[in-house]
Amino acid sequence: MAAAAQLRRFPLSKHLSQIIGNRHLPSQPPPSIPIASPSSPLFRPAFHFSSSAAAAAGGGWSRGPLGAFLNGWRSRVAADPQFPFKVVMEELVGVSACVLGDMATRPNFGLNELDFVFSTLVVGCILNFVLMYLLAPTLSSSSSKTLTLPSIFSNSPTSHMFESGPYTPLNRFGTFVYKGLLFAAVGFAAGLVGTAISNGLIAMRKKMDTKFDTPNKAPPTILNAATWAIHMGLSSNLRYQTLNGIEFLLANLVRPVVFKSSVVVLRCLNNVLGGMSFVVLARLTGSQTLQEEKKTKTKMEVVVVVENGGDKEKVL
Repeated sequence: MAAAAQLRRFPLSKHLSQIIGNRHLPSQPPPSIPIASPSSPLFRPAFHFSSSAAAAAGGGWSRGPLGAFLNGWRSRVAADPQFPFKVVMEELVGVSACVLGDMATRPNFGLNELDFVFSTLVVGCILNFVLMYLLAPTLSSSSSKTLTLPSIFSNSPTSHMFESGPYTPLNRFGTFVYKGLLFAAVGFAAGLVGTAISNGLIAMRKKMDTKFDTPNKAPPTILNAATWAIHMGLSSNLRYQTLNGIEFLLANLVRPVVFKSSVVVLRCLNNVLGGMSFVVLARLTGSQTLQEEKKTKTKMEVVVVVENGGDKEKVL
């Protein structure tokens, strides 16, 4: 008895008796070992970037013209998931159709005016994308009416004149006028850039190859840009706004496969018509004139033919 009492007083024996006693008590669960959760600091990576740090790191991309363009692109894709597909079709199929229409309107299928065709190609690539970007609906314009056009056009549709909503014919015509002024300004700027690029490349080719010579005189930069401004403000404005209205109706009526096929066909026809109409306008304004036409108009030769002892003048 005295030995048992001494064992009870010893601390180690007390702990051993508690452990042994717990084995015979199934109602008490075994002691659990705490395991760190994935959200625990033990599982955090050594290099952790907070949202504020990421925003600070990408702050350079979210500001300036590039940031505004990217934000506008995301807003347009959110409002119209088919927007990237339309842009690709416009640049690949649309520009190709525009060049074909341009060449088909020129004599000899444009083979004697490849410098003019190249100028149309450069300017067309710039303008087609700008038109698509400006006419596409944005997330703010489709979800709320907080975004409006400036000044007297505030009650007009923001994207194109066939946009759905309680608009009067006068409001829709206001969109046509506003977009026409905007497209004319964009057309003039793109005409300046595109004409300068094409003329510069042709001049560089002449320096590299002294035997190379263009069959026509390079188009005047200002006059060609003004021709593009007229073309964009009238022809392109009407055609692209009508095209957006048709595509808006088709998107809600037909299947996606049929819709994408119709987009390809409609944009091909639209750009062929646009290329042909630009050539006619360029001829009227004189921005693109054949060198041979000038020669035939200005060249007057007097040939003296002696016939039966008299002089006869023949004008060629």
